[in-house]
Amino acid sequence: MKLGCQTAPTTDEHLKYLARYGVKNICGYPVIADERLYATVDELQRMKDLAAKNGIEVDMIAPPFLASISVDVDKHAAIMLGQSPERDHDIEAIQTLIKNCAAAGIPAIKYNLQIVGDARIARTAGRGDAMYATWKFSEAHPKTPLTRAGNVSAEESWARITYFLDRVIPVANEYKVRMALHPDDPGVPPQGYQGDHRVLGTVDGLKRFVSIQESAYHGLNFCQGTVSEMLADPGKEIFDVIRYFGTRDKIFNVHFRNIRGHRDDFVETFPDEGDVDFVRAIRTYQEVGYKYMIMPDHVPQAETDPKGLQSFAFCYGYIRGLLQSAAEPV
Repeated sequence: MKLGCQTAPTTDEHLKYLARYGVKNICGYPVIADERLYATVDELQRMKDLAAKNGIEVDMIAPPFLASISVDVDKHAAIMLGQSPERDHDIEAIQTLIKNCAAAGIPAIKYNLQIVGDARIARTAGRGDAMYATWKFSEAHPKTPLTRAGNVSAEESWARITYFLDRVIPVANEYKVRMALHPDDPGVPPQGYQGDHRVLGTVDGLKRFVSIQESAYHGLNFCQGTVSEMLADPGKEIFDVIRYFGTRDKIFNVHFRNIRGHRDDFVETFPDEGDVDFVRAIRTYQEVGYKYMIMPDHVPQAETDPKGLQSFAFCYGYIRGLLQSAAEPV
C-alpha cells in the first residue's frame, strides 16, 4: 500500500507540496491541448517527467470528462444520457486514452458514471474552525426536480453502463490498464433523486457492476467514504465490504475518507474522528492483499485554509503513520 493523492493540478509547485509531506504516488492530471478528451503519449510523458523530477510516480490519471458532476453542467455527458452517436465519440476518446496510457507506462484510469453528481446540502461546524460537508436526504431540495436526463429507470442506467463497459473493458484488457470506477456519491433511497436511481450507490449495485465484465482490469476506485454512506452502520459493516471487493482484486484505488452518520444522513469528518475505525480499516486492506494507493478525499474546509492544503497535509501524515504501523507485526 502506498500513500497517494488525487489533488490537482499536476504542476511543479503542487508536486513540491505533495513531496514535502511524503506523497510519492499520485493520480495525475496531464495538460491536454485543443480541448481533446484524451491526452497524447507526449502529454502523458511530460506529466510523468515533471512528477519524476520531484520524486513522484504517476500511478493513475483521470480523464478530462466522466467526472463526479451533474449532467446539467457536464459538456460531455452523452454516455450517461444514452445519446448516440455522441457517446460513441466519447467512448472512442476513452479507448484512445487507454492505449496512450499503456504506451506511457501509466497503469490505471479512474472515472465516474454519474447523472446527478456528488450531492450535499450544507456544511456543519466541526472541530476548531473546520466545516464538514453534510448530506441529509430528508432536507435535500435540488434546484430542479429532474436533471436534463429526465426520469431514468434503474434498468436504463444499467443498459448505459453496460454499453460503455462492453466497448471499453476489452480495450483495457488488451492494453493492461486498470479501469477504476468511483461509486455514486451519495446513494439515495429506492425512489431515487432528481429522477436518478443511482444504481452505483449501493453495495449490491457495485457487486453487479464488477460482474458485468470478467476482467482483471475492471474494478473500483473504492471510495471508502462513499461506500460508508451506503450503509446503515458503517462502523460495523464497512470491513466486510472491503473484504468482498478486496479478495476479488476489484479495488484499484482507495479514497480513505471517514464519515459520522449513516445512509441518507451524515457529515464528512477528519479521518481520526468518524464512525469507522481507520486502524482496523488499514489492517483490513492489508489482510486482503491490497497493493495500490491509499489517499485522502473531501477534506474538511476552513476559512483560513481555503484550498484545503492544511487539511490534506494532516491526512497525509495520518495515513502515512497508519501505513507504517500496519507494516509492523500486531
